[in-house]
Amino acid sequence: MPGKKILMLTGEFTEEYEIFVFQQGMEAVGHTVHVICPDKKAGEKIQTSLHDFEGHQTYIERYGHLADINKTFSEVKLEEYDAVYCAGGRGPEYIRTDKRIQAMVRHFHETGKPIFTICHGVQILIAVDGVVNGKRVGALGACEPEVRLAGGIYVDLSPTEALVDGNMVSAKGWTALAAFMRECLKVLGTEIRHSEAAPAASTRAA
Repeated sequence: MPGKKILMLTGEFTEEYEIFVFQQGMEAVGHTVHVICPDKKAGEKIQTSLHDFEGHQTYIERYGHLADINKTFSEVKLEEYDAVYCAGGRGPEYIRTDKRIQAMVRHFHETGKPIFTICHGVQILIAVDGVVNGKRVGALGACEPEVRLAGGIYVDLSPTEALVDGNMVSAKGWTALAAFMRECLKVLGTEIRHSEAAPAASTRAA
C-alpha cells in the first residue's frame, strides 16, 4: 500500500516537538507530510515555540528551532490529502481565524477523512461548526471550556495517552506523541511488524 499524504497546519510559534517529531516519524514509515502556514511558501521558515511545566500555575514558553515550510500555502489541493494534522502550541490561536484554514478543516470534516489534533491544535477545529460536536476529544486542559462550548466531550487524558473517536485522534500535548502517532498510524491503515533480526554476517577468513 502506498504511503499517505498528511497536511500539517501550523503557524508561527507552533509547538516545536509537535512539528518535528510527528513529521519525521510519519516520514520514517513512508508517509508524506506537508507543513504549511498561511501565506508562507515552500522553502520559508516559521519560528516554533517550546512549552513546558516548571512549577508555575501555567506553562512557560521558550523559542524553539526554526521549522521548514515544505509546501506553498496557496498551492495546496485538498483532494490530494488523506488526513489533516493540527499541531499545538501558540500558532492555533491565530491561524484558526483564517477563513482559508477553516475551509481546509471543513473539507476533511465533510469528507470523513482522518483528523489529528494535539494540545492547542483543537482550537483550529472548534473554529469550524460541527467538527468536534459529539466527539470525545483530548487537549490541553486550558482548552476544555472551548471544547465543551463547541459541543465536544472533553476527556482529561494523562500526559502520555492518546484518544481515538472515529476518524479523530487527539492527545493532551507533546509528551503523548508516541501514543498519539501510534494511533494516527492505525487510523491511516499503517501496520508495523517486527521480525527476528537478520543473522550477523560471518567475518571468518576463508
